[in-house]
Amino acid sequence: MDGECIFCKIVSGQASSKKIAETDTLFAFEDINPQAPTHVLIVPKKHIESNLQLTGEDREMVGEAYLLANEIARERGVDKTGFRIVNNTGRNGGQMVAHLHFHLLGGRPMNWPPG
Repeated sequence: MDGECIFCKIVSGQASSKKIAETDTLFAFEDINPQAPTHVLIVPKKHIESNLQLTGEDREMVGEAYLLANEIARERGVDKTGFRIVNNTGRNGGQMVAHLHFHLLGGRPMNWPPG
């Protein structure tokens, strides 16, 4: 855990969030600045700065993140219309928090290419 990281603080309960789901390795919560009717962030409980810091030991957690996103998409009903799972890396990639996270976005048409 990184003591300065807002996502680490959310995972540990030191900062508030609207929790959606939790597993042994992941925490999912509503984005505070939603870009779609469904906008959930899925973060590993272990602090990993970005996907560039992933190792072979993280394979299972990454797969679990996608499965959790699918579960939440089904619960929200966006599995029927379509949704997007996004991971941004670095400043130019749009990563605003230096903690690996996946955005689950759905409930509206997703344009391509993204901004």
